[in-house]
Amino acid sequence: MKQWIISIVSTLLIFGGGFYAFLFLKEDIPKQLTASSNLVTEKDATIPNQQETKDFKEIIHQTQKLVVKIELEDGSLGSGFLYNDKGDIVTNAHVVTNAKEVKVKSTDSKEFTGKVIGISNDTDIAIVRVPGLEKVEPLKISRSRKAEIGDEVLALGSPLGFQNTVTTGIISGLDRDLNIDPFDYDDVYQISAPIAPGNSGGPLIDRKTGEVLGINSAASNQGTIGFSIPIVDVLPLIEAWSETPMTTLPNVTYKAEESLYEGTDSVGDYAEYVIYYFYESLNLGDYVTAYSLLGSSWQSTTSYEHFRKGYINTTAVFVEDITVTTEGDSANVIALISAEERNKDSSKSANYKVTYELSYENDQLKIISGKGETLE
Repeated sequence: MKQWIISIVSTLLIFGGGFYAFLFLKEDIPKQLTASSNLVTEKDATIPNQQETKDFKEIIHQTQKLVVKIELEDGSLGSGFLYNDKGDIVTNAHVVTNAKEVKVKSTDSKEFTGKVIGISNDTDIAIVRVPGLEKVEPLKISRSRKAEIGDEVLALGSPLGFQNTVTTGIISGLDRDLNIDPFDYDDVYQISAPIAPGNSGGPLIDRKTGEVLGINSAASNQGTIGFSIPIVDVLPLIEAWSETPMTTLPNVTYKAEESLYEGTDSVGDYAEYVIYYFYESLNLGDYVTAYSLLGSSWQSTTSYEHFRKGYINTTAVFVEDITVTTEGDSANVIALISAEERNKDSSKSANYKVTYELSYENDQLKIISGKGETLE
């Protein structure tokens, strides 16, 4: 059971969370997956904004792959993002305070162990090295340009279970200073994107370029103003830790005013997320990611080419209803979906009932099997 506690302080650090992300996955994703999505390779020339819309969705989808959920032994949660091909994750210091190792989960439910290799006791920045993410292409970093008033931005947070949050806004203020003991926030961005629980340590993304502009760190208790540390201001610190990891970590004296999230996400939560992510990937034409969510037994009998061919004429899929039952570390998911399908020069809508079995393989929740039936 997730319980929410409203903070009484005017400014707070953001930890784990879920409800905002649940709404994002449950409501916003089906709304976004329209017939003009990137499942088909042809573009409709009669829709002038189609390319812009596709690019916006692709920026979100591609960025989410490189944003991770960070979990400590005490159950506290936060976010981070892949900074380089060494497997280094940038996050907030308050997310990994006094931890040496943390659990890291990626958007496709893979689980890794990360080691804290750098942390500041006065700047809210830390680095976690994850060997399992070595040689993975990282997010692009805005290394020279600072954001300006009015720049459109995306704030992304923890990508697993209900932590997959994306909020949009603009840079509404520059050079803001605040202190949340023991951290000093100097010359930070003020953003109108509401930083939902789960975004702390996640990237602030330039909506036009997809580059990282900052690290989301704090929010007002009204939920309409957030604060993000400019990435260019902390690059020297990040790069120094990456080149020469700390051998002894400083003791950071930090105590959260109040936790915003209690409880843990179950295998049922993860299973529901994986199915939504599966269909989101299909709707964006990312067949590689969708295929990677299938278990080894399914992949052994279905080639990627055959899998892709099965969806190439589907222009959009909407998850209308979903039910999850669990047994141990396995889950059964029954979903009612509607699909827009292209057939030569015409298109039609069809309704299906699909059933999936999910279970863990090598610490990753996979879709082991699936079947569907047409509904009249």
